[in-house]
Amino acid sequence: MTSHPGDGPTALSLPAPLPSPRGRRVLLRAALGGAAALGAGAGLAPAPAVGAPRSGPRRPTTPAAALRELAHGNRRWRALHQAHPHEGAADRTAAVSGQHPFALILGCIDSRVPPELIFDQGLGDLMTVRSAGQVLDEAVLGSVAYGVLELGIPLVMVLGHQSCGAVAAAVHADETGGRPPAHIDYIAERIRPAIDHGHTGTARIDATITANVRHVRAQLAAEPDLAARVEAGRLAVVGARYELGTQLAHRLA
Repeated sequence: MTSHPGDGPTALSLPAPLPSPRGRRVLLRAALGGAAALGAGAGLAPAPAVGAPRSGPRRPTTPAAALRELAHGNRRWRALHQAHPHEGAADRTAAVSGQHPFALILGCIDSRVPPELIFDQGLGDLMTVRSAGQVLDEAVLGSVAYGVLELGIPLVMVLGHQSCGAVAAAVHADETGGRPPAHIDYIAERIRPAIDHGHTGTARIDATITANVRHVRAQLAAEPDLAARVEAGRLAVVGARYELGTQLAHRLA
């Protein structure tokens, strides 16, 4: 992977609050409902030792706690010390009556980046939405809105990854003027605004992977219903990358 200034791996942490946007289209045109303003977000404590059991509430309920749990789980995954939480008979029975996921991961469809595995989470822990290149459309936006507005999920993570084929296809189409087959062109066109023309070759693809995560994250954070919760400290919308070579998931500033 080619590194870029300011893009190095860092611990998962909360971003600075964003100003409340105006004039944006309302999420899910029919509107699932707004949110009242409360307090501000908090920082993160260091991750515990690998393999440490989960303590405290069954599910994290704040953005900071959710990020901590994801960081802990990714550390266990990288060390091959997975806890495989919430897979027992009692967890399966409890899941029948409802769900209380603590984070929503908007990730790529790539088979090498399954969120439940790389964050070592179990049944009911994560709501996952996956599209090639984390591309947004109304179905994806509606899915994110459902998780946040209906289930009260405190964390949305846009998760890109090293060697993303969707981004590579978009860059190739942009460079050659060609058109990808069938509906892949739809994906490429939505990634195109994030293409980093300051690099060439494989470095351009890698830089665009990072830029695309930031682009999608900014689009989500600008949605009025989500922005209201971010401003209130009830929600964090963050961008992150997963490195296939090291299995590290790290937040993008």
